[in-house]
Amino acid sequence: MYTFLKAPFTRRTWAEAGYAILTVPLATFGFAAVFLLAVFGIGLTVTLIGLPILALAVMGARAWGGVHKGLARTMLGVETPPLRAFRPRRGPLGLLGSALGNAEGWRAIAYHVLKFPLSVLMALVTGAFWSYGLIMLVYPLLRVVLDPHTTDSHGVERRSGIQIGDLYFDTWPLSLLVSVSAIPILLLAPWAVRAVVQLDRLLIPALLGPSKSAQRVADLEETRAIAVDDSAATLRRIERDLHDGAQARLVALAMNLSMAKEKLDTEDTERPMDVDRARTLVDSALGNAREAIVELRDLARGIHPPVLDQGLDAALATLAACSAVPVQVHTDIDVRPPATIETIAYFCAAELLTNVAHHSGASEAVVDVRVRDGRLRMSVTDNGNGGANVSKGSGLTGLVERVRTVDGVLRIVSPPGGPTEATVELPARG
Repeated sequence: MYTFLKAPFTRRTWAEAGYAILTVPLATFGFAAVFLLAVFGIGLTVTLIGLPILALAVMGARAWGGVHKGLARTMLGVETPPLRAFRPRRGPLGLLGSALGNAEGWRAIAYHVLKFPLSVLMALVTGAFWSYGLIMLVYPLLRVVLDPHTTDSHGVERRSGIQIGDLYFDTWPLSLLVSVSAIPILLLAPWAVRAVVQLDRLLIPALLGPSKSAQRVADLEETRAIAVDDSAATLRRIERDLHDGAQARLVALAMNLSMAKEKLDTEDTERPMDVDRARTLVDSALGNAREAIVELRDLARGIHPPVLDQGLDAALATLAACSAVPVQVHTDIDVRPPATIETIAYFCAAELLTNVAHHSGASEAVVDVRVRDGRLRMSVTDNGNGGANVSKGSGLTGLVERVRTVDGVLRIVSPPGGPTEATVELPARG
């Protein structure tokens, strides 16, 4: 009830009313331009001019649709994915064929044809509710200021601006009745305008946004680029870790062993063999060898944890055992997913549990993994402070990109004060 009563005073209500009015000239121009170009283009197809005019109509409709999308984004908050860049084939005929075959342009033409009557409807509904409501609300003041005069059927002069049949609202009680009757009209106005504007909210993504196939291609191109960049970054990290870590240890090992060999192979009778120095060099070489082994083992574990060979459930149990926060693990995996999916799920769980330990202030966490209908669903829940947000550019952003490379989804529900639930959904079939 409170939402209903405050609706006329919200920014959204006035933005929708303004949109309904401003869209009329845009829709009228778009419809008229598309109609005229289409008529002339079809009429002149027997000549060499008709097809270029049709192509102009298609590409013009596509460009003008961008104006509608911009207005809807600014005033309604409707976010529509951008269209793919127009890439014509070479040559004049290639350009003409590409324009005439542009699916987004033809869908934009359909939008402009439908938008014109819809914009008229939006303007009529907006004008009827708001103008009549506001006029009725201030009717007593208008009657005093304008002092309207009219004559009824009996020749009697009436000072009324509103009448219903022979009923003239020319007295103060009747004038106040008009004002009171305006209140429900004004309360209903935002919802009536919102209902017709909602039709445009549905049309814009459907006809001015990319088609499902085009969006799918764009997603695949983006995820492929992410996968390539991730692989390149992983290779650079491995190369850097090998160069700065294990390789440096092995070089020091070789140097120490070489120096120890020189000490042991000395034949200078005047300088006795320095066994203690040789032993020190060998001990140092042994230490470097052990550290190199540890670094190589950690590097290999970062590429593919060996515990995953035993299955995702065992890997998650090991991960939970090493967590700084107590973690309960529940798994129900009837069919083992591909190794790639298991690896992504494992690293997602590792990153999420690391966030729980470092940022959430939680005292416990629960990891639940289930495989149903070809999808792996993993949720990580904690009783911490909440406030986790993917858009802040934390490690969660990297997880979103990682799961997208295999058509996965990451959802975060983390209201201030908690709890936080992160859900990862991945395809469980190769």
